Amino acid sequence: MIRRLIQLWVSVLLLAGMAGAAHADSSPFDLAGPHIRIAVTHDGVTLPIEFVPNLAEGDRLSVTLDVPGGDHTRYRLIGAFLRGTTDRPPREWFHDIRTWKKKDSTLSLTVPAGAKQALLFLMPEKGGDVGAVVDTVRKRPGTFVRAAQELNQAALDRARLDAFLTQLRAVEKDNPEKVAAASQALTRSLSIKLKTDCLKQPADLQAACLTKNSETMLLADSHSSALASTLVGAPTDLAFQLSATPQGNFGYYSPYIGVVRDIFRIFGAFQSTQLQYIPALLRLNAGHGGLLLNAPMSFGKPISVMVAALPAIEAPQPPPLHTPDPNQVMCLAPGHVLPMEGAPLVYASHYARNMVLTLKKSDGSRVTVPVSADAQRGGFVLNGAVPASGLGDVVEGSLHGQWGFTPFDGPRLLFSNPGAGKWKAKDDASLVIGRDNMLTLAGGPAGCVTSIDMRQGDDAPQPVKWSAQRPDQVSLNLPLQKASVAPVTLEIHQSGETQPVAITVPTLKQEAHIDAVVIHAGDDHAVLKGTRLDQVSGLSVGPITFQPGTLTREGEQDRLTLNTSDPDAVKALKPGQKLKAVVTETGRRRSRLSFTVAAARPEISLADMSVQPPVSSGAMPITLSPQTAIPQNAAMTFSFRLDDSNGLSGNETVEVATADGRRDVMLSPGKGYDLQDAHTGIVSLTPAQALGPLVRGPIRFRLVSAGGRSDWVPLATIVRLPDIRSVTCPQDAQACVLKGRKLYLIDKIAAQKTAGHAVTVPDGYTAARIGVPRPKSGRLYLTLRDDPEVQASVQIR
Repeated sequence: MIRRLIQLWVSVLLLAGMAGAAHADSSPFDLAGPHIRIAVTHDGVTLPIEFVPNLAEGDRLSVTLDVPGGDHTRYRLIGAFLRGTTDRPPREWFHDIRTWKKKDSTLSLTVPAGAKQALLFLMPEKGGDVGAVVDTVRKRPGTFVRAAQELNQAALDRARLDAFLTQLRAVEKDNPEKVAAASQALTRSLSIKLKTDCLKQPADLQAACLTKNSETMLLADSHSSALASTLVGAPTDLAFQLSATPQGNFGYYSPYIGVVRDIFRIFGAFQSTQLQYIPALLRLNAGHGGLLLNAPMSFGKPISVMVAALPAIEAPQPPPLHTPDPNQVMCLAPGHVLPMEGAPLVYASHYARNMVLTLKKSDGSRVTVPVSADAQRGGFVLNGAVPASGLGDVVEGSLHGQWGFTPFDGPRLLFSNPGAGKWKAKDDASLVIGRDNMLTLAGGPAGCVTSIDMRQGDDAPQPVKWSAQRPDQVSLNLPLQKASVAPVTLEIHQSGETQPVAITVPTLKQEAHIDAVVIHAGDDHAVLKGTRLDQVSGLSVGPITFQPGTLTREGEQDRLTLNTSDPDAVKALKPGQKLKAVVTETGRRRSRLSFTVAAARPEISLADMSVQPPVSSGAMPITLSPQTAIPQNAAMTFSFRLDDSNGLSGNETVEVATADGRRDVMLSPGKGYDLQDAHTGIVSLTPAQALGPLVRGPIRFRLVSAGGRSDWVPLATIVRLPDIRSVTCPQDAQACVLKGRKLYLIDKIAAQKTAGHAVTVPDGYTAARIGVPRPKSGRLYLTLRDDPEVQASVQIR
């Protein structure tokens, strides 16, 4: 499987070269070059180059070439500093040595003030001309500045890809059945995108699936002009999509193959009959500064000159580590994982070092525990022993370490202390049989809980849903609809504990309590209000019988809708009519209640609606179809009619809510609700403001007055829209580049309404641009994630 993945990676890079690079037939950095030992000294501390993410003015470098035994080739080693695309570096910024001479075998460099990039040139002594290299660099400094930037970017991306393949190879060797799980974990940690559908297949078919149809890939026009290169065509055929790295500007999409293609183009621009420049990647995780070449060395004219970039000379950029869930409670136990995201190079390089977890003790003092990054487990693993005393039940901590030479601090973390506190339920806690029960347990280490089971008597344990609300508290949802009246035992499994903690909670069988029977004149159903209405099995009003329908809960009260086989008889009831009802409960228990038929519900209908789309400077307008599809942040106004002789008084309110009832707003007169006359109401709102920034999907409205609540009336479908800034289509190119924000709200982008040959936007996509097919009618068609049935389109200017 690993061999097939590597073959795929090589074939993709070759496609990149064939897309127009000067070195189209060059191999994609799969040739092992010389080993160069590079040490960097900063403020008296010396580190190997693979531990150094950036250089600084005044840093001292020691560069030594390791020539294998038996290799008698003599090399000249040149170090050069650059300072800008239009600034010629002075000649004193170039240094060279004859590596075969013992007294001159180490190149010593000091980063001068004003330098921005550093390059190494390695060339055979015979036929090599150091002066020609210096002159070429000084004549075309901008070209070499760009080459240094691209080589650095390629090295960073290659480090993540190497880390992925190396660890996946180890997993395949030890346990092939775990390849799918390991690959998914590694892609998250290292910011690599795989075709996840392949991982659903049997283990022996996964590699073949990942490499299928790779020839259909199509590259966007230019990485350098767009600062990104996106693979377009059939997105499900992508094997790798590499995200941005800290040194490549957070948030940009910069795939390795696009960088490699640019390198081929750049180096093809300054070849000569005398010298042939060969790009070399400095491997970050191989030790001793191993080089990778994209073409074999030539010792005849033109003589090959290897070019390798050293880390950029810039201010340190520590990794922006963050937890996937800022409210997550973790367990303070050896071997536990602290989930971390935001910096894939933490897992792919040696840049992060001396990593520790600093804990605050009860007396205010601090203690540290060593941690190490583990890409497969998606975070930092606690390696050392945790202090046995001095820590409270809840412990505050944070990550600390060094990014190269620079100290940096990670996010603040909260931990549960597994050695403190015991779980217990509230003193008056009891469970009611026949319904779901929410139960809170407190006092124990919530972050150390791995699972919770529920059992009754000799029944098999049943896993239950739970969540850690605080470091010392968990909330459980216990399904007891079909449970018997017997104590429930909860078994809490925790990290580092071989036996679960058991807690027993009593159960009760609560009888139904009926607060009211409600039937409005003209209704074809009845409504019961009360508690434990799940025990109601039927209702009769004279000869009319009802059966239980939908059970909902409003506040502390149940609402049970009951339906009848004789709706006409119910509709014939008159307002003010006094009746008696008999409620039958499970177990044949009966309750008798008197009630009065209420006035008819108000009947309303949607009359008209207008929408004012949101205005965003520079954003391209998006057209939605059908008209009932409304942007989340659009200002909408609708009118409704009331078919009632009493008319609207202005004392009523209009309730607007999502179809699932989770979000609603009450609009009162003067606050979003107005009257045209006694039969027409006007309502104005912006869904994102009234119903919350995450509102999406169908919404509805109803009138709430002294006469009761009207039935719900469908209103619109709310969708969130991306902010599209531009769509550029280079001449004669088959693909375009779409730029904007919130592109993750798009599912597919097509060049025609039928959505054929659509580009799928990857899950969790955070980049600001993506390659799209060239539209056939000047309009791109978007399928939105919020509602695939809503058709959105944007006209290209």
